[in-house]
Amino acid sequence: MHALNKNRPLRRVMLASAATVSGIVMLLALKPHTSPTVVTGSVAPAPSSSASAAPGATGGTGSGSSDSGKSGKSAKSGSSGTGTRTVTGDTVQTRWGPVQVRVTIKNGKITDVTAVQYPQDNPRDQQINSYALPQLRSEALAAQSAKIDTVSGATYTSGGYQQSLQSALDSAGL
Repeated sequence: MHALNKNRPLRRVMLASAATVSGIVMLLALKPHTSPTVVTGSVAPAPSSSASAAPGATGGTGSGSSDSGKSGKSAKSGSSGTGTRTVTGDTVQTRWGPVQVRVTIKNGKITDVTAVQYPQDNPRDQQINSYALPQLRSEALAAQSAKIDTVSGATYTSGGYQQSLQSALDSAGL
């Protein structure tokens, strides 16, 4: 005879109840992983004396576009010509916060790229940017332009980084 015989409905009810209870116990015993510690040694923190985000920035509503707009002005320092110059790009408002890049140029070549502003409001932002910003920096240095690949998992930050980098390069005349 089969275990779920129609002549014994109580047996079916008991088996279904036992399976349900087992599933709930297994679900409640599941422990979520803890978030890893974030190392931010190679990325400059956002300066506290700089201007805050642009007044018309949106917080994620819209059609899902990766770029919400840009604001801010770029600043130049250093001498023009063939010396070393540092140029700060526009602040780009992304879905998760502002992104701004500072570029150091020596003899027409990009020698350093630093993220001045980037999303860091919550642990998830910090986790994403701890791996995305060094990768974006190395790609920008290798490409010597703003034509760099988007980092998987950091689409909005990558887009803002590229836009700010391009505005800095445009201001520098590259």
